Amino acid sequence: MRISTRSQVDPFIVMDVMQAAAAAEAEGRHIIHMEVGQPGTGAPKGASTALTAAMEQGALGYTVALGLPALRQRIARMYGEWYNVDLDPNRVVITSGSSGGFILTFTSLFDTGDRVGIGAPGYPSYRQILKALDLAPVDLPTSLENRLQPVPADFAGMDLQGLLVASPGNPTGTMLDHAAMSALIDATKAQGASFISDEIYHGIEYEKKAVTALEITDDVYVINSFSKYFSMTGWRVGWMVVPEDHVRVVERIAQNMFICAPHASQVAALAAMDCTDELEANMDVYRANRAMMITGLREAGFTRFAPPDGAFYVYADVSELTDDSRALARDILDKAGVAVTPGLDFDPVRGHHWLRFSYARSTQDIAEGLGRLKTYMAAR
Repeated sequence: MRISTRSQVDPFIVMDVMQAAAAAEAEGRHIIHMEVGQPGTGAPKGASTALTAAMEQGALGYTVALGLPALRQRIARMYGEWYNVDLDPNRVVITSGSSGGFILTFTSLFDTGDRVGIGAPGYPSYRQILKALDLAPVDLPTSLENRLQPVPADFAGMDLQGLLVASPGNPTGTMLDHAAMSALIDATKAQGASFISDEIYHGIEYEKKAVTALEITDDVYVINSFSKYFSMTGWRVGWMVVPEDHVRVVERIAQNMFICAPHASQVAALAAMDCTDELEANMDVYRANRAMMITGLREAGFTRFAPPDGAFYVYADVSELTDDSRALARDILDKAGVAVTPGLDFDPVRGHHWLRFSYARSTQDIAEGLGRLKTYMAAR
């Protein structure tokens, strides 16, 4: 049986690292996980309590394709609370995680062969989902000077049909301020292209609040998720905000592709939004981990990185140590028992000189992992 050309996507390397780490654990080794962008905490207790109550009340069948009205309304209210943005809840679409949001976005906005700019380094699944939909990802190499975020000069004259940015970014944790976001939106509009803002790490910020593209214009697609700040990775529920005249377009595609996001997850997500104390306690852990990671990596010898503004990653230049970040990551796992992600996942051209370190796990784990990294680097 033949295999489609659209299926020829690259593997998600971090998943291979996770598998190698799991194999080491199966052999009895204690592995410190700095490879995966997953909170070490579970869903807020209020989310589980709300779901238990809902399950006792009856079957959780299909919802409408756009999602539970109460959840859409609560998300819209959050934009007022967080950003002072007056958002019509009818523009909110509940999705099967941010991944479902990307599929709906790309399918709604682009036709076969359209060119979509993405910052490099960037989340690898952008590139692979675009490829699988017969679209053309265009990597925009970013610089440390610009804190590894794209600027308008990076895509001037490129004839793009879309631009996708992430702030805070993965793998870098760096953010766009209001002026930088506005400049990108204006430059995209001048090309007649669509602007997509991945805001999945909003809420996980340290010194200043992240800027949502909705503070600048309504003529954008915004994608977010309950996976990161709300600590609900496995629940697979997220949302997108689209222009008013795109709601029906997205709804028709969602009806056919997904029917709806999981009803149970939507119930839990609604309750999670009011678990502020627990969520902010998680943030206290991330703040402590971030400070420890910045200091500890530098002490170990990983010194070339832009300190993260948000998310829970450090993306470090290791070109002075290796030309093969995948081999270095494998050696660190083998000798130090620390799982880290090679940069090739995020930048297929320059990623062989970079590693991503995640500090989403417990502070105890981060401290142990940094100690192991110091010992490893001292022995090189």
